[in-house]
Amino acid sequence: MATQTQDASHGASDAAHAAADSAPGMPQLAFETFPNQIFWLLVTLVVIYMILSRVALPRIAAILAERQGTITNDLAAAEDLKAKAVEAEEAYNKALADARAEAQRIAAEARAEIQVGLDEAIAKADAEIAAKAAESEKAIAEIRAGAIESIQAVATDTAGELVTALGGKADAKAVSGAVQTRMKG
Repeated sequence: MATQTQDASHGASDAAHAAADSAPGMPQLAFETFPNQIFWLLVTLVVIYMILSRVALPRIAAILAERQGTITNDLAAAEDLKAKAVEAEEAYNKALADARAEAQRIAAEARAEIQVGLDEAIAKADAEIAAKAAESEKAIAEIRAGAIESIQAVATDTAGELVTALGGKADAKAVSGAVQTRMKG
């Protein structure tokens, strides 16, 4: 029984080898099927071309056009924003220059107001000083006059006492006239 099984399996493999030798090999390379293969190749290429040209390529072209439009719009928007930024910078610089000029004008006005106030205060202080100096000079003049009168009185009294001490008789009018003559210079 074992020999029969071996013979049967051997016979099957010989039959398979014989069938392989009689087969032409790869069916794609069999010349008899070339026209059929070329027909289906052309049909497949036409179907792929139709699908690509009608479905895929229009979608890709639309996406590319949309991207190009977006890029163009973005570039235009960027140019507009750049122009606005330049205008804003110019407006900022003008406002800054105006603010500086206004600050200088305000500072000049403040200096002028302060100078006017200072001049008024100096004039007022000078007037007060002049008034006080006049009062002081008046007081000094009064003190001098009082001192001269006191000196004259003391000198008259002293001269009268000296004349009396020296043994003479002091005439009040003569002593007073002599003191006044001497004080005048």
